[in-house]
Amino acid sequence: MARPGRMWIVSGAMTTHRTTDDLVVLDHVDKWFGQLHVLKDVDLRIRRGEVVVVIGPSGSGKSTLCRAINRLEPIDKGTITLDGKPLPEEGKELAALRAEVGMVFQSFNLFAHKTILENVTLGPIKVRGHKKDAAEKRARELLDRVGVGHQAEKYPAQLSGGQQQRVAIARALAMEPKVMLFDEPTSALDPEMISEVLEVMVDLAKQGMTMVVVTHEMGFARTAGDRVVFMADGAIVEEATPEQFFTNPQSDRAKDFLGKILKH
Repeated sequence: MARPGRMWIVSGAMTTHRTTDDLVVLDHVDKWFGQLHVLKDVDLRIRRGEVVVVIGPSGSGKSTLCRAINRLEPIDKGTITLDGKPLPEEGKELAALRAEVGMVFQSFNLFAHKTILENVTLGPIKVRGHKKDAAEKRARELLDRVGVGHQAEKYPAQLSGGQQQRVAIARALAMEPKVMLFDEPTSALDPEMISEVLEVMVDLAKQGMTMVVVTHEMGFARTAGDRVVFMADGAIVEEATPEQFFTNPQSDRAKDFLGKILKH
């Protein structure tokens, strides 16, 4: 998918298509869990409208990287900025930041005691201060967009896993975020439900949503990603366009990883 305003990193060299500003910038980021060094001097720039797919073996730091961008995981060294502003430490400023960063997790994290419509309107009403009627109108539009508008009055337990994850995407979009983070959004789903969630994500990518996607779905990385970031042992080992990464990986680590996952 070629869209304007992309930064491509090919074989370590950077070329820039029509220039746009960086929306998310990680600069020399380090993170430890006790003695375990889970993010090692990570530098990453994500441009507006870019879809960055983060892949790598289990334990490589992918999810920690994703969670650090909205400060669900505090970092120990380095800086992260969103739209030119450093991530705040805590309090109202941090809550305001999280309103700008949509997050979709492995588990759907919907409120079981609230209807689908109530789940999607809660943030806009409580955090954004939107009127209930306006929030409900927008929520119904988003639920229609992700294909579950007819389920608005039901409760999460009455929906399939794939439907719940699509509701979670609508809930994040209702906050009108500047960037969407997806932390392995299909890993808890049955195989037949994966495609329906990926279809929604591909549609978001086509519409220009800035996205950081941690996933094991290589098909999504190939077709919807603008850039693949390959991580191993807490570090970014390689970055490239999907075409180059999957056809001509540069690092031995990436070649080994692809050799294992692409075998049939």
